[in-house]
Amino acid sequence: MSTMYAALLRGINVGGHRKVPMAELRTLLTELGHGDVATYLQSGNAVFSSASGDETTLAAELEKAIESQFGFAVSCLVRPGPYLAAVADACPFPAAELEGKQLHVTYFDGPVDPARFAGLDAAAFRPEEFRLGERELYLYAPEGLGRSKLAEALARPALNKGLIGTTRNWNTVVKLVEMTRD
Repeated sequence: MSTMYAALLRGINVGGHRKVPMAELRTLLTELGHGDVATYLQSGNAVFSSASGDETTLAAELEKAIESQFGFAVSCLVRPGPYLAAVADACPFPAAELEGKQLHVTYFDGPVDPARFAGLDAAAFRPEEFRLGERELYLYAPEGLGRSKLAEALARPALNKGLIGTTRNWNTVVKLVEMTRD
């Protein structure tokens, strides 16, 4: 039985660097044996079906194939559709009342220990806020991610040491949930 997955590629097609054309990504996923392949936007969002139940293996295979084809390493997270839906459903902010570019989710490759963020004075960044999930971080940034001082603070290497993460705005989160529904 196949499961629908989303592949979230980190840091591609930004400012003309690390280019991965979406048509080539779709071909690559198909060549890896996946079905129902589609991409969303140019920022490294792909969905596909696979009989494999191991998201870590799927991500590693895709990372290896991308490096082989494009000549540079790309971190990739693969998540099943039900996980993406659960993350959206668990959003601690009133998503329906906010613009999609005010709310973001950072997906991490492993569990997030709240102790990492204990030294961060979140109140100093108000009205911006963040909340942690098990393997994700929700960020409310009313002025958008590009102007967010809290996002800048959260991205500090000391807070993320040993974790790989990639961020999507709420519009993309919702679209990926729709695209991965079985």
